[in-house]
Amino acid sequence: MAKRKVNVKGTEIVVFSKEKEDYISLTDIAKYKDSERTNYIIQNWMRSRSTIEFIGLWELLHNPDFKGIEFDAFKNEAGSNSFTLTPKRWITSTNAIGIISKSGRYGGTYAHQDIAFEFASWISAEFKLYLLKEFQRLKQAEIDQKKLEWNVSRTLAKVNYLIHTDAIKENLIPEKLSKKQISHIYANEADVLNMALFGKTARQWRDEYPDEKGNIRDFASIEQLVVLSNMESINAMLIQQGISQANRLQQLNQLAINQMKSLVKHKTGIKKLK
Repeated sequence: MAKRKVNVKGTEIVVFSKEKEDYISLTDIAKYKDSERTNYIIQNWMRSRSTIEFIGLWELLHNPDFKGIEFDAFKNEAGSNSFTLTPKRWITSTNAIGIISKSGRYGGTYAHQDIAFEFASWISAEFKLYLLKEFQRLKQAEIDQKKLEWNVSRTLAKVNYLIHTDAIKENLIPEKLSKKQISHIYANEADVLNMALFGKTARQWRDEYPDEKGNIRDFASIEQLVVLSNMESINAMLIQQGISQANRLQQLNQLAINQMKSLVKHKTGIKKLK
């Protein structure tokens, strides 16, 4: 298993490949928050219902041997004051493959990149943005070394990350949607996210830019794409909770506004990465 490291805001994070998939050290990511309490931070993240639902859904999509009954048991327990969950307990009980717990000199907790980015988002939206950029640089360096074609959108497609430079010269903060926009029914769930963040559907964008190749997300800024990836996991949870499309759209729009405001505050630092 080839190990590499990326430096994210002064924190070294180990990345290794297993069966052509990249795994990132959650232990190293947790050091950004508190280097002395990494296990506690990871366990605190894992005890929440939203985390269990996310990592469980990932396993259901990628792991045919995943134990769904044990997953449901953890999901039902989540949120109670007495509930705790460690990576080893999760792996042993559910036969999970998305999280790996290693002992020894290079021990710690690692997770598939999809899950690691979700954990980084929980630590800090800004930190996740830096991690994504450094991960992109790492993959690009590997392309240059091996002279292989690599596309960020293919590697991150499972969670819809598309890393591109700014191409939309407009205010990054989404507009608050009108009651009419919120009440409209969008058959495609992807367009619910498009409306919440961009204020328009994919079809409306194509009508506005008929000569452009690609789609609305191909021309989004990196800040917008980070928020979009957060919205995807949250929308999935809202759907599972049975919340109507109109109410989800309203909540996602407010989320997009708040997160973009937060990221724009750090835009000067972010520009240094580009």
